[in-house]
Amino acid sequence: MSFEQIIILLPYLILAGSAVTALLAVALRRNHLLTALIAVGGLALALSSLPLLSGYLPQRVTALLVLDSYAFFYLALIFAATIVTALFAYLYLQNSSAFPEEFYVLLLTAALGAAVLVAADHFASFFLGLELLSVSLYALVGYRRYSGRGIEACLKYLILAGFSSAFLAFGMALLYAEAGTMEFGKLIVRTATTGGGKVLLLAGMTLIIAGLGFKLALVPFHMWAADVYEGAPAPVTAFVATVSKGAVFALMLRLFSGSDVPAGGALFTIFSILAVASMVAGNLLALLQENVKRLLAYSSIAHFGYLLVAFLAGGPLAVTAVTFYLVAYFITLQGALGIVALLSAEAAEADTFDHYRSLAWKSPWLTGVFTMMLLSLAGIPLTVGFVGKFYVLAAGIGSSLWILVVLLAINSALGLFYYLRLIAVMFDQQEKGRAMPVLIKIPLVGHLVLAALTFLLIGLGLFPGPLIELLRKLVIH
Repeated sequence: MSFEQIIILLPYLILAGSAVTALLAVALRRNHLLTALIAVGGLALALSSLPLLSGYLPQRVTALLVLDSYAFFYLALIFAATIVTALFAYLYLQNSSAFPEEFYVLLLTAALGAAVLVAADHFASFFLGLELLSVSLYALVGYRRYSGRGIEACLKYLILAGFSSAFLAFGMALLYAEAGTMEFGKLIVRTATTGGGKVLLLAGMTLIIAGLGFKLALVPFHMWAADVYEGAPAPVTAFVATVSKGAVFALMLRLFSGSDVPAGGALFTIFSILAVASMVAGNLLALLQENVKRLLAYSSIAHFGYLLVAFLAGGPLAVTAVTFYLVAYFITLQGALGIVALLSAEAAEADTFDHYRSLAWKSPWLTGVFTMMLLSLAGIPLTVGFVGKFYVLAAGIGSSLWILVVLLAINSALGLFYYLRLIAVMFDQQEKGRAMPVLIKIPLVGHLVLAALTFLLIGLGLFPGPLIELLRKLVIH
């Protein structure tokens, strides 16, 4: 390994070193604030190192990783989102009776797994990053070990994730048996030139898509999502909804970047079915929810169905559309679930509609921020969510995916209903004079994080040009 290859791995070394440092700090002396500062400081240092290393791009590190502009952008997104998660987690765990320090060690290792995924160019690094992320999430989802819902969510995620890993491993084995390589680029070239054995290749790809479908909670692999979102601590739910899913989708875009998926064929049909099923089922199931976290879980399923439309469109616009949409999704989900975390207590999370009834009369600031986040998820103009959805529609129209585009538009209108329903609950005057069942006193750091997310939501909605120009320069090598 050359000196340049070692230098380009600096963000990974910082992140791994921060996890080890936090673990040693916990072993020597338990201090919640110190451990949180180590985690946030390590993530901030890794994030700040990215611009300094951009001159070394692109760089391939052995056959496993490729560090290019595409990987570096997603690394920045992952590090920033994990910092937000860590800050909300600190406020969430402040009054916890459980030991909170190990939470940050697990969070750092999960972020490291996600960071490996976005740069993976080989099935070995793909599987390694995915398992590092997943194993950390098992513990994070069940971190409230005295909560029945938390343990149930942990066990469901553990069992179903085990099945998905088996699908992925078997699919990789079939592809290797046929193509004789596990590198993404060589695999695409050899599968395109192989005359026979198409059944084996299709079976392998189908199994891998099934495994990826579980990680993204695409229908019909979505059965775990609502229970895990509801049972996990609110900051962990935000991490699963954004960093975990975003890293997997970034990897999927790299894996299929050189393939002929947009040109039609069996894989195009499979992804189209997943997109339609996820959009329709996700929105219909969200309409029935009285729990905020379950509503956001089913909404998330629909949003990744929308993303598949841009993915199927292919071409340079697909990378721009998918990445911008993920940025918008990260901002809005972190903000929405951050409010849930800030209003939650150890005994019970503020996740039902009743917790938010008449919130506007108790905390106009939180209500305003939550309303903006929900409107962004719905794709209302002047928010970053609107611009993201516009680019997804533009990518679909540019590739003449008319059926998918029409279904996306219809489902977006359907989604607006349950977002407005939750907003109406917050402005309900029936409980205006009664005591709220949630804590309204929020520490300053919580307000600052929410203000930053709101600024990004509105700023990128009004002035998306600089970010779009940056995304147009992203190249998948």
